[in-house]
Amino acid sequence: MEFNCSSPTTIPVVSTFASPFDTSAAVNGSDSTSTRKPISLWPGMYHSPVTNALWEAKSQIFERLLDPPKDAPPQSELLTKTPSQSRTSILYNLSSDYILREQYRDPWNEVRIGKLLEDLDALAGTISVKHCSDDDSTTRPLLLVTASVDKIVLKKPISVDIDLKIVGSVIWVGRSSIEIQLEVIQSTKENSDVLDSVALTANFIFVARDSKTGKAAPVNRLSPETEHEKFLFEEAEARSKLRKRKRVDRREFELGEINRLEALLAEGRIFCDMPALADRDSILLKDTHLENALICQPQQRNIHGRIFGGFLMHRAFELAFSTAYAFAGLVPCFLEVDHVDFLRPVDVGDFLRLKSCVLYTELENPDQPLINVEVVAHVTRPEIRTSEVSNTFYFTFSVRPEAKATKNGFKIRNVVPATEEEARRILERMDAEMLTQKSQ
Repeated sequence: MEFNCSSPTTIPVVSTFASPFDTSAAVNGSDSTSTRKPISLWPGMYHSPVTNALWEAKSQIFERLLDPPKDAPPQSELLTKTPSQSRTSILYNLSSDYILREQYRDPWNEVRIGKLLEDLDALAGTISVKHCSDDDSTTRPLLLVTASVDKIVLKKPISVDIDLKIVGSVIWVGRSSIEIQLEVIQSTKENSDVLDSVALTANFIFVARDSKTGKAAPVNRLSPETEHEKFLFEEAEARSKLRKRKRVDRREFELGEINRLEALLAEGRIFCDMPALADRDSILLKDTHLENALICQPQQRNIHGRIFGGFLMHRAFELAFSTAYAFAGLVPCFLEVDHVDFLRPVDVGDFLRLKSCVLYTELENPDQPLINVEVVAHVTRPEIRTSEVSNTFYFTFSVRPEAKATKNGFKIRNVVPATEEEARRILERMDAEMLTQKSQ
């Protein structure tokens, strides 16, 4: 299947090694000599080329977000929009753009998942803006932030030598929340079936805030048209109810489950009290920890002046990948992002600490052992001696079959907690996954 990049809803992505003021190349053949990007939207060397492509395609929407009318009133009347009105796709010409290909290549000649996570968040943000826009230049725009990532599932490896397309649209709205579904599509001549061409799926949850008061703000309604759009809406509605159930179930967990806690802690106590007798096929959770720290720089901010959620996901993924690599002793294979919570915004200049560990393993299938990695981001303020959790990330990895074949006697170890707090984290995550599986 060939991608048609001339479609008005498809935005071509190109490499971004040029100056933001370079007007020699126009997008979609249009004259861009009069377009000057604001400093906050410079793609630079770090940011994904998608940032530049989305800016060029939707500059009027972003200009209004960057320079809202002074003392503008909020949107007075909600509109009803269809999924097709927010549907947007971006095309990576990886087969012909050498520089773009090198920007996305990983050591195994596949697309770097961390950079792809950045792109997914950027595109989801653009789609949410398109849905919430009222096309009225006299009203103040909403502040839209990533609240969580429900699920990102890799269905097949993504080659860096074949053209790639990401398609997304709004599939559900609540009062002030929006769910966006994205699909990463990569086809070959041998495999032109649309369903088989989907390499990755992702679901992002955004919430709307009044840009002046900071309070929750209502969003435009959604009217699904096709049977498939109606099906996606119903599925998303069920997921919304499930998220509320998980919050209730977590409170109920605090009241009991003592036997499960004790069972998890039993082997951990042996490690602590009688290490010579501990199970050699197990390892303490605390011994799988990795950590890194950084100062959040202005180049990593979004159009609202805060740190881009895709950047945080990218850094968390790289740490989780390294954690799984150090734990397994072989190159890991990414399977999915189980869940991401964006608990509080991260600002420019914040001191961010990322801490990771292997939370638990699933060894029932020896051909595909699962490694579940937790990454927690802390915003630390040394001046006032505080540290707050800003994000939690949960990733699942396995081991590349070709790597496993090179190591005789390869075996994934079991992870055991040494404290009640660690055991509770494991059980809460297991229960959340079990609820998700039951709802599918």
